[in-house]
Amino acid sequence: MTVTPRSPRQRNPVLGQLPPITRADGSPIRVLLVDDEPALTNLLKMALHYEGWHIEVARDGREAITKFEEFGPDLLVLDLMLPDIDGLEVLKRIRELEGYTPTLMLTARDSVMDRVTGLTAGADDYLTKPFSLEELVARLRGLLRRSHAMSSPDDEVLRVGDLTLDGASREVTRGGEPIALTVTEFELLRYLMRNPKRAIPRAEILDRVWNYGFGGRSSVVDLYISYLRRKVDTDREPMIHTVRGVGYMLRPCQ
Repeated sequence: MTVTPRSPRQRNPVLGQLPPITRADGSPIRVLLVDDEPALTNLLKMALHYEGWHIEVARDGREAITKFEEFGPDLLVLDLMLPDIDGLEVLKRIRELEGYTPTLMLTARDSVMDRVTGLTAGADDYLTKPFSLEELVARLRGLLRRSHAMSSPDDEVLRVGDLTLDGASREVTRGGEPIALTVTEFELLRYLMRNPKRAIPRAEILDRVWNYGFGGRSSVVDLYISYLRRKVDTDREPMIHTVRGVGYMLRPCQ
C-alpha cells in the first residue's frame, strides 16, 4: 500500500485545496469501509477523516450488512475478499436492502474479468491493491459528484441515432429497448453523447467523467468503455468506436 500519513491540518498535496463535500443538510458524508485488514482500514479511515467524513468500519461481510442497515452510508468501500462471505455477495444483499449506494470495490486481483465481475455485481468503480490514498479519495469524491448529479433535476434529452438518454428520468434506450446503467456508466455515456462524431482522448474522458485532476489511470476508461459496449452495442451495429492513438468516439450507425 502506497501511503503517506499526514496531520489532520494538512491538505492532500495531490488533490489540493478542494472544496468540502457534505450531505444536502450540511452534515458529514457517511462512509462504510469493509475490509478485514486493520492496518489498511486505519489508514483509510484517517485519510477520509481529512475530508471531514464520518467513517464506520466492518471487518467481514455479515457485519457489513448489519452496519449498512444501522448506519445508512452515502458511500460504500468494499473489499472483494472477506473472511466469511465475499464482497460480491455482500453487494448483492445490500442492493436487495435499498435502491442504490455508490460503491467502490477493492481487489487484490488485477485481471479484467475480476474487475468486470465486480462492476456486473453493481459496483460503480474499483481499485486494485496496492493503491495510493490520494487516488482512493479522488475516486470517492468523483463517485459523490456523479451520484449528486444523478439526484439533481436535469431536463437534458440526448439522441444519437437510435440511442436516447433522458437526464430527468435517468432512462437510456436503444431502438426503444431500455438499457440499465450504473451512475458511472450513465455519466460516461452522457459525455460521449454530448460529443458525437468526435474522437475524445482518454485523458479528457478521465477528467470530465471521473474528475481526476491528478493524472489518474486511463485504464479505467478502457474498462468502462468495454463494459458500456456490452450494454449498448451487443447484438447491434456498434456505435462506440476506438480511435487508435487517441481515445473513443460515439457515432450513429450508417
